[in-house]
Amino acid sequence: MLADRRNAPIRSLLIAAAVVALVFALAACARPHKPGAASSVDSENTDFKAAVFYYDYDDVYISSVRNALTADLASQQIAYQEYDADHDQMTQNTQVDKAIQNGANVLVVNIVNSGSAEKTDVICQKADRANIPVIFFNRPIEEEGYEGVILDYYEDIAFVGTNSAEAGHLQGQMIGQYLVDHYEQTDLNGDGRISYALFKGEAANVEAIYRTRYSVEDANAILAEKGYPPLAYFDASSVDKFQLDLTGSWTKESAQNYLLTDLSRFNAENGNMIELVIANSDAMAEGAIQALQTYGYNLGTEDCTTIPVFGVDATEAGRQLIASGIMTGTISQDADAMAECICKMVQNAQGGHDLLRGMDSYPRDTEYGRKRMILLPYSIYSPEEPTASE
Repeated sequence: MLADRRNAPIRSLLIAAAVVALVFALAACARPHKPGAASSVDSENTDFKAAVFYYDYDDVYISSVRNALTADLASQQIAYQEYDADHDQMTQNTQVDKAIQNGANVLVVNIVNSGSAEKTDVICQKADRANIPVIFFNRPIEEEGYEGVILDYYEDIAFVGTNSAEAGHLQGQMIGQYLVDHYEQTDLNGDGRISYALFKGEAANVEAIYRTRYSVEDANAILAEKGYPPLAYFDASSVDKFQLDLTGSWTKESAQNYLLTDLSRFNAENGNMIELVIANSDAMAEGAIQALQTYGYNLGTEDCTTIPVFGVDATEAGRQLIASGIMTGTISQDADAMAECICKMVQNAQGGHDLLRGMDSYPRDTEYGRKRMILLPYSIYSPEEPTASE
């Protein structure tokens, strides 16, 4: 239900946003869906159905969450239907309408257009009119600096994610310490500075913004303490100091294509080799490694030069690359823990309880004081300590 304290201007703004989104949603009905866009599993309990919406089945980390969540729901005999938006918000809005019409009792949403309170509110209003609770997860649902604000507007919604800045801080700490320990080895051209490339991911995604910012800032702080100069972006003419996945995702292909082009100009022969790669996801780190291998780097052999590559997510592929000595490090984002938390909320909805009933042990947002925002911790991945998904 809408909170009574919402003032008229805000209500007008949200209604206007819903009208605009509805127009686009109707247009999206004609858009083709790729095979497997929706799938379902029934159980003996036919009185309660969960609808789970993923922004893209092909996202490496999200596929890990999906595998864990479907297993958790099945273990609890909860009937569910999955939807793949294929990275299209209009498609997802239409899928939400369909799920509500089909009698869904709870919506579990990995929103496509992350970092947009307006897009989030469209889904919230659909659910509010149907009196259905919503669990958003993983992808930020508001703009940078407004995290958690939309949670004040509705009673029956919650968010399960991570501290957006934490991954960037931990990655910066990891990179800075590595360089302090291996500075001369990393400085391939011996000019006293480390030249880096950075692959961002989505433009408006708060996670991508903070990872991009703090991975470099925090690494530079550690370098400064030890008397080293700050990292130098490989292309001095670049204003942004990162390369953006223009598909609006975090794909392996984008980083691979970018770095292949970069290395055609910035290489050992020209004396300006890229000496460090920072990727905001393990998928992009993997793509960067494939590009480096094309040029004879990071082959995992003793006689081969390895360019340090750092990622985020601790995916199975990322962990294997680290174990092989091909990738340097990553930050763990626990897919199993996220799925378990979501499943507990779904069970609460099934019992007619508040979504956060009995979940006091989970870490909440402290910066903004949003009690309905659960933020699971990141950690620096250690090969000696397998992640929960193993």
